Amino acid sequence: MLTLALLRHAKSNWDVPGALDIERDLAPRGLEAAPRMGAEIARTGFSPDLVLCSSAVRTRMTYDLVAPYFAPPPRAVRYEDQLYMAGARRLLDRIHDISDDVKSVLLVGHNPGFHELNIALIGDCAPESERAAKSKFPTCAFAIYTFDTDHWTDVAPRKGRVVHFATPRRLSEAR
Repeated sequence: MLTLALLRHAKSNWDVPGALDIERDLAPRGLEAAPRMGAEIARTGFSPDLVLCSSAVRTRMTYDLVAPYFAPPPRAVRYEDQLYMAGARRLLDRIHDISDDVKSVLLVGHNPGFHELNIALIGDCAPESERAAKSKFPTCAFAIYTFDTDHWTDVAPRKGRVVHFATPRRLSEAR
């Protein structure tokens, strides 16, 4: 069985005039939400073998704030330009390139690609999980999918089982 998790970057900062999109950092709300999501990820017991993170500043910062919660730490972390604003098709192509000796992966990236990929992957799951996961993939949302395969090339639309879905808002409401 393979496990894939998606983590969208936390709320980004729009207050720096003239900054390129890829250079935007996190807003105060994002700086607060990312560690809370890291604690939630730790609560699930998920710890990736491999992290694939967009090279954008906001995704790198988000990952840096959740990384301390992984135990054990990932065997490898890769920052990849091709993940910056990638669509669902490009993300799925990248997933297919993962070595089969890797059993769990965390992707850290952006919408709209993450929302599109999330909807595409959802196969058999509880109706309430499906409704929650399909409704929106907001900033700092986190989803875990499992696949009944040992080959990343078999990861395909409607083959994933959502086993966890969390957003900062849902974490706040649960307090």
